[in-house]
Amino acid sequence: MAFMEKPPAGKVLLDDTVPLTAAIEASQSLQSHTEYIIRVQRGISVENSWQIVRRYSDFDLLNNSLQIAGLSLPLPPKKLIGNMDREFIAERQKGLQNYLNVITTNHILSNCELVKKFLDPNNYSANYTEIALQQVSMFFRSEPKWEVVEPLKDIGWRIRKKYFLMKIKNQPKERLVLSWADLGPDKYLSDKDFQCLIKLLPSCLHPYIYRVTFATANESSALLIRMFNEKGTLKDLIYKAKPKDPFLKKYCNPKKIQGLELQQIKTYGRQILEVLKFLHDKGFPYGHLHASNVMLDGDTCRLLDLENSLLGLPAFYRSYFSQFRKINTLESVDVHCFGHLLYEMTYGRPPDSVPVDSFPPAPSMAVVAVLESTLSCEACKNGMPTVSRLLQMPLFSDVLLTTSEKPQFKIPTKLKEALRIAKECIEKRLIEEQKQIHQHRRLTRAQSHHGSEEERKKRKILARKKSKRSALENSEEHSAKYNNSNNSAGSGASSPLTSPSSPTPPSTSVEHAPF
Repeated sequence: MAFMEKPPAGKVLLDDTVPLTAAIEASQSLQSHTEYIIRVQRGISVENSWQIVRRYSDFDLLNNSLQIAGLSLPLPPKKLIGNMDREFIAERQKGLQNYLNVITTNHILSNCELVKKFLDPNNYSANYTEIALQQVSMFFRSEPKWEVVEPLKDIGWRIRKKYFLMKIKNQPKERLVLSWADLGPDKYLSDKDFQCLIKLLPSCLHPYIYRVTFATANESSALLIRMFNEKGTLKDLIYKAKPKDPFLKKYCNPKKIQGLELQQIKTYGRQILEVLKFLHDKGFPYGHLHASNVMLDGDTCRLLDLENSLLGLPAFYRSYFSQFRKINTLESVDVHCFGHLLYEMTYGRPPDSVPVDSFPPAPSMAVVAVLESTLSCEACKNGMPTVSRLLQMPLFSDVLLTTSEKPQFKIPTKLKEALRIAKECIEKRLIEEQKQIHQHRRLTRAQSHHGSEEERKKRKILARKKSKRSALENSEEHSAKYNNSNNSAGSGASSPLTSPSSPTPPSTSVEHAPF
C-alpha cells in the first residue's frame, strides 16, 4: 500500500495533556503599544518553561476565537485613550493574569489548539488539518473507492487527530468517518506489532464496541474508517449537541444541564462495564474512557477509539488521575474514568474538581455509592475497585442485557505478549510522572511551611524589638519626669548649707499620686 510511503521518523514525544501555566512577569511600553512578558511552564518542572511576548491585541484575538465556546471569559475591556498610563497598564496586567488563570484551569479550553498555540507557538505552529489532508490524500491513491465529502473540523478534542466525512463511490448515500492520528508519547509497540494490531481491529466483534470498517497504519500514524452515526455520542445526548459541531461549541457551556434517567444510567453503565471487562480479560489496554468515546446506537452504548492505546495517545482525563498514585494501572484508570462518565450521566455535567468531597442529590443512592467508590477522596487515596466489583454493586447487578451477539477478538499469543509489555511501559511512565508530582507537592508544602515558620519567627523578633523599644522609651520618659521633678523641688527648698550627701526627698505630690 502506498499510504504514507515516507513518514516522518519516530513518535510525537510531547504529551499534549500536561497542563500549561502562565504568569505575566513584566510589561514594557513601546511607542505605540504595551507588550506583556509571560512565563509559560509545562507541568511541574520550572526548567521546562519559556517566555513569550504578547500584546493586548493578541489576547483580544484569542478571546474572539474562543467565543465559540459560549463562555463569558474575563478579558479586560479595550481602552482607546489613556491606555499607556502606568496605573492603567498595571491594572490591565492584573486583569490579563486573571484571564490566563481562567483559560489554563478550564479542562476543555486548556487542551484546545487555540490556547496551546497562544502559549506554546514553538510546539504548536503546524497546520494539523493540512498535514492530515496530505496523508489521507496519499491513502486514496491506493484506495480509490473512498471519497472525502468534507472535513469534520475540530469535532474532537485532540490536536493531532483529525476527522473527515467519507463515502464509498458506488454507495453515495452511505456516510462514514475517517480518523487520522499521529503516534503519541505512550507508543511502545514495535512498528511491526503496532501495524499488525491496528489491522486486527476490524475483526473485533462485540455488542458494545463500535465496529471498525477499515484500519491501516505505518511507522508514524494510523488511519481508521467507521460508519457515521447521525445520533452522535453519549456526550452529545447528555449535552443535547449536534455531532458535527466543534468540540468547544458542543461541550464548554451546555445550554441545559440535565442528567439522564435512572434506567438509562443503569443500562449504559452496565454495557460500558461489560466491554471494559472484556478488554481487560483480553489483555487489551484501553485507558481512554469518556463520554465522547461512547457511541449511541438506539439503547446501546458502543465503545470507540480502541486504537488510541496502540497509538500511545495520552488520555483525556490524564491530568486528573496523574495526581493520585493509587491509580497506576490501565484497569484502575478505566474505573476512575468510568466514575467521571457516571457523574456526567447523572448530573449532566462533569465534576467541578476531583476528588469530589460531596455529591449532589442523585436519582438513587446506588448511584452515589458507585461515585464514592471511584471519585471520592478516600477512593483516590486508597485505590479503585475492579470492574468486576462495580458489576456486582446494586446499581448494575440487576440490569438484564438482551444482546445475543457473541464477542469475538482473536489476538495471537505473540501480539498478546507485545501488548502486555507495552501496557507495563505505559503504566511505568504514569507511575514515574505521579512520583514526580508527589515529590513536587511535598517540596512545595515543605517550602510553604518553612516560609510560614520563618515569617512567624520574624514577626516574633520584630514584636520583641518593638516591645523592648517601647519599654525603653517609657523608662526614659519616666526618668525625665523624675529628673524634672527633682530639679523643680531643689530650686525651691535647698540652701547653700545643705550637704550634697543628703539629697532632697521627692515631692509629696509624686509620692501620693495613687491616692
